[in-house]
Amino acid sequence: MLSSTAHPPSEAALCCYVNATAHTEIVRITNIPHWYFERVVFPGQRLIFEAPAIAKLEIHTGMAISSILSETIDCQELQLTSSSAASDSLA
Repeated sequence: MLSSTAHPPSEAALCCYVNATAHTEIVRITNIPHWYFERVVFPGQRLIFEAPAIAKLEIHTGMAISSILSETIDCQELQLTSSSAASDSLA
């Protein structure tokens, strides 16, 4: 089962990542001590999650046997603001 092992710290921010590729991706946050986050994100899927602003989202692509870390994104760059959340809900 892919899930968080604990709730994010109280200073967590609401973030959004969109898989804009044609491939299934696995996203992980591993730089926060005592907290683990991993999800499968299908092509075109939007993932909304809470994470500390200092977290780094790792994007892994490739086959199930040999995935490749293709990108790391600061969660601060993925934070939703109240205006972006409102416009996303209209889309």
